[in-house]
Amino acid sequence: MTKKIDTILFDLDGTLINTIDLIVASFLHTMETYYPGEYKKEDVVSFIGPPLSETFEKLDPAKVEDMTTTYRTFNHAQHDELVTKYDGVRETLEILAEEGYHMAIVTTKRRETAVKGLELMGLDHFFTVVISLDEVTKYKPDPQPLDKALEKLGSSADRAVMVGDSEHDILGGKNAGTKTAGVSWSIKGREHLASYEPDVMLENMTDLLDYLGVKHNIDHKSFS
Repeated sequence: MTKKIDTILFDLDGTLINTIDLIVASFLHTMETYYPGEYKKEDVVSFIGPPLSETFEKLDPAKVEDMTTTYRTFNHAQHDELVTKYDGVRETLEILAEEGYHMAIVTTKRRETAVKGLELMGLDHFFTVVISLDEVTKYKPDPQPLDKALEKLGSSADRAVMVGDSEHDILGGKNAGTKTAGVSWSIKGREHLASYEPDVMLENMTDLLDYLGVKHNIDHKSFS
């Protein structure tokens, strides 16, 4: 018998909060600093998902630290101006919290930046567990961060679903043994994410409630 899902692991950027403009601007600023005129928006989209160290390591191992500092300095300075909300997220989280679901953030960001985004959007009180880059030695799609989140929540993979906008989230969920949910608003495109075969594709975060069988009165049309 399949256990009822009572645990939700959420990616943060591009899933719960709209940081895409901020991330793209930060990458473009960094690329322009080190590789003037060589990168455009479509070039840096592929950078989204892995930790900065992995991305910059592929570009120039000798400049990883400098490029990371350049990126983070710009990112933090522009954070509050460029980060926006996604429709349906707060409403969904409120209902899940009321229904007693266990929820955690599993992100490749540093804890300080992750918490900054959650607080800016007023979502921090929903999450007592935040697994960031600072808490792990491996990162999605390795199952370690998901396993750590489940352990802290006192839950297990067979009761959980991983929700995210990147193939790293879907593969991380599969590797950890959870169900997986992709979000159609992924900057890499719905088809790209669907190719990794998540168990469900969400058109709006409120679709997660339908997938879980949670009754609600949210009108999807109000977000269109």
